[in-house]
Amino acid sequence: MKRSLLMVLCLSVVSAFAGVYDIEEFSAKDAGTPDDYIVAEFGGTLKVAPADEVETLQEGRLVVRQKFEDPFGESETSYQLYQGGKGDLSSMTALTADGVDYSKLISAKLYERRGMSADKDVEKVYFDGKAVYAPGLTTAVVFIDGSPVTLKGDAPAAEEEEETVAAAAPAASSSDEEECDEYDPDCEEEDDDDYSSYKTSAPVDNTADDRDYAASDAAKDVGDRFGIADEVRFWTAVALSAVAGAGIVMGILNHSKAGEAQDAYDELSEINDKVLSACNTDANPDKCRAVMSEKAGNSDWSLANMQKRMDENKKTHDSYATARNIWFGVAAGAIAGAVVLFVW
Repeated sequence: MKRSLLMVLCLSVVSAFAGVYDIEEFSAKDAGTPDDYIVAEFGGTLKVAPADEVETLQEGRLVVRQKFEDPFGESETSYQLYQGGKGDLSSMTALTADGVDYSKLISAKLYERRGMSADKDVEKVYFDGKAVYAPGLTTAVVFIDGSPVTLKGDAPAAEEEEETVAAAAPAASSSDEEECDEYDPDCEEEDDDDYSSYKTSAPVDNTADDRDYAASDAAKDVGDRFGIADEVRFWTAVALSAVAGAGIVMGILNHSKAGEAQDAYDELSEINDKVLSACNTDANPDKCRAVMSEKAGNSDWSLANMQKRMDENKKTHDSYATARNIWFGVAAGAIAGAVVLFVW
């Protein structure tokens, strides 16, 4: 019984300790601000990134975790994740820790060194799905499940070897100069022709295949850096919004024309009904209809002409009504597509 109580007490202490060094939720409402390391694709701001998508970032994408702290202490400190295109990370060190779940690093506060207060964590931390970055830091400390873990940025062994060779080269050359006689022509010729001591990063054999690979890599890097997929979705949504606006305008114009044609039809229909009603009350209705169907002198007015105009107005109304329905349908489809792309 005592052992169980002791374990519960220990777990409570560990949970309380871990809680102050972890971010419980990403709830900040402030807009994300791009910088030299992370680029906004459109609108000048970064979009919010779900925490569960940070581990599966596409190549060329980056997520920044920003800390928002009220300088007057009136509101609680909040955090938020924003994503955008990867900028220039050459000035920062990729920090990693073996055996640590990357998903836990996303909500773990980052510190420059051990012993710092819980609220003195780094304000901006960057994630590329593989490593963690913080401006000016080559090592950092996080607390995973209450235990401190050091994140390190180890240089590759090849780079260390090159640095060692570069450091040793000046000493060797100075030694050769001391042993070389300045009046010895062989020594001068060897110095002039020996280029082995010079280092260069340019490729010696720049074949066509190498150029092809470099071109394809560069094209892929451009697509990853600027997030072409998001750009295409955004501008497609903008184009659909414009189509929807044009569809609504054309639909309204066709609706107005259909209304005018319907009004003209209704007026002639009313006159036609009155004429037929008058003829029906006449003693000889057939003769009345025959007279009304003839032209009155040089005038184009006749009962048959009026009925023809009624038919034309009916066809005009139906034509404008069909066009109206088509334009409103196009506008509805464009609006639906734009909403889907904007939300995506």
